[in-house]
Amino acid sequence: MSAPASASPPPHWFPKLLLLAYIILFAVLAINPAERGTWVAENLPIVAITAALAVLYVRGVRFSNLAYLLMSVLLFMHTIGGHYTFEKVPFAWFNDLFGFKRNMYDRVAHISVGFYAFAILELIDRYQIIRNRVVAYLFPLCVIGTVAMAYELIEWVYAETAGGDAGAAFLGSQGDIWDAQKDMLADTSGAIFALLLYWLRDKFTRPAQAL
Repeated sequence: MSAPASASPPPHWFPKLLLLAYIILFAVLAINPAERGTWVAENLPIVAITAALAVLYVRGVRFSNLAYLLMSVLLFMHTIGGHYTFEKVPFAWFNDLFGFKRNMYDRVAHISVGFYAFAILELIDRYQIIRNRVVAYLFPLCVIGTVAMAYELIEWVYAETAGGDAGAAFLGSQGDIWDAQKDMLADTSGAIFALLLYWLRDKFTRPAQAL
């Protein structure tokens, strides 16, 4: 059964507030980062994502407030990670709470990459790009998996090119030989969570829309 098409959400203050918060955070953390080269490399994709979302918003391609909230998690976490380098972000409270030996901030940030599956599925349903529900849910999952793999390749190339402390800081493996695989698992786990959240929202809001 295919999902009904829905109109693009009207302009709202919430995504604008998130953008303002990101700009302020970016400006503050641009001051004296731990390693300037790593800071530039880490922030380039995040600035590109933010700019793309802003352009889409201006052109009328808008997401729900929940989708914007989920997408903002990566923007904020990655900006913080770029300032400290992910290995050195103050995250002891989380690591101690779960008994982790390494700093897990980067792994949590990778989970937030998967949250973009929520917005992808919103667009699929809005424009009825894929009518089969199984395929519609699998497509965002595959997109996130592909992005995860591509980013790990970028990290590898940058680490090889930059070398030294800058390359190691950007790679952020913290001595774990399976770091890339675990990062990709975190990305796809975040996508599964986001798709489950989408399914729950769809399940509990569609009857109301039919009234």
